[in-house]
Amino acid sequence: MFFAYRGYPVIVFAPIFTLLAVILSGLALLPSYTETFMTNAANYVKSFFPIFLLGAIFGKVMEMSGAAASIAQSIVKALGSRRAILAVVLACAILTYGGVSLFVVAFAVYPFAAAIFREANIPKRLIPGTIALGAFTFTMDALPGSPQIQNIIPTNYFGTDAYAAPVLGTIGGIMVFAGGMLWLERRRKQAEAAGEGYGEGHINEPEINREEKYPNIWISLLPLALVLVFNYLLSRGVWTVTEWYDPELLKKNFNIANVKTVASSWALIIALTVGILTALLINLKQVQTKLAAGLTAAAMGALLAIFNTASEVGFGNVVKTLPGFKMIQGWILGASEHPLVSEALAVNVLAGITGSASGGMSIALEVMGKQYLQIAQAAGISPELLHRIASMASGGMDTLPHNGAVITLLAITGLTHRQSYKDIFAITVVKTLTVFILAFAISIF
Repeated sequence: MFFAYRGYPVIVFAPIFTLLAVILSGLALLPSYTETFMTNAANYVKSFFPIFLLGAIFGKVMEMSGAAASIAQSIVKALGSRRAILAVVLACAILTYGGVSLFVVAFAVYPFAAAIFREANIPKRLIPGTIALGAFTFTMDALPGSPQIQNIIPTNYFGTDAYAAPVLGTIGGIMVFAGGMLWLERRRKQAEAAGEGYGEGHINEPEINREEKYPNIWISLLPLALVLVFNYLLSRGVWTVTEWYDPELLKKNFNIANVKTVASSWALIIALTVGILTALLINLKQVQTKLAAGLTAAAMGALLAIFNTASEVGFGNVVKTLPGFKMIQGWILGASEHPLVSEALAVNVLAGITGSASGGMSIALEVMGKQYLQIAQAAGISPELLHRIASMASGGMDTLPHNGAVITLLAITGLTHRQSYKDIFAITVVKTLTVFILAFAISIF
């Protein structure tokens, strides 16, 4: 946690501290690194790299074509300065739910958020919390069908799909949205009563070219809609990929015992590809001039993201072999007799430690996913509920100060932790409480 917070690369320091843990436990050093750490890291890359890569390319193409900016600008204009906070939250939510990466959303929405907050005289320090609510919470992992990686990872462990537990996810999403909006509006009213406005002397103030023409809003929304539609049709609809190949062929030639564990990834790979091609056609002339540089940037970003997370997964798999982990695992599993509550606790704790939603959840499910599934099945609990609680919990305490998305968001807006982290943390608390409320409610009934 200390080195991650100081900005040191996880790719380098995860294996270093893995080996330190192995040495302190008196186990075999090199086999732990090459056979446990690297094997599990490589398996993670094999499973999820296509999603990371295609997701990054889709977000970049939406940015280069001007489609992302068109959506943000149209929503902000439609709702106006009187509903500035709601406008920014909805702009982020639509882009995130459509499959655009969180970082691209922050870059695309910030210029319009700054303009409308300045017009409404709302403190700039509230912008990071507002973007966090729209991009980092309910559309990332709560609403069914979200193509974000946090909603896809559990499918590999529970044999579910992106639409798992739709009612629970929708209820949770509404609770997070409502709670977050109440907090942000309360903070806005407090600032207004104190006579605090947008403020002066800010850095990274964006300049919007009023004459720049963006693609039509409905055309810009088309790639997002196609990603969602194709993802549904290929997951649960008439074209479901689970029926494309003979189960015996998959088992014999590809060692796929249960096609459901890979079907969601297959569906999303095709859906994102359709989205990318559509986004390219929106403004092909403009995209062509910067396509090579854009694809390079997207690929580098995807590589960094996947290898950061894979290193954390490798770290977790080595740690679970150490003698001391049995005690920690016993404490987590014994914290509640109900698997959903225990799972929510494990994912939240590990997401907080790693500062990564996908990393924390991946470690928790790699280490204890099979046990949770066995306990849930014995208790008659649907794997879909395990999926939704794990996914939502990953977006809870992950946004501690050392989280990469938080640091990037503050850098984009030109603000500091001291100025804006209080609101980000409040949104984090709202999300975390919502997950535990839902888990406890299910455990009671």
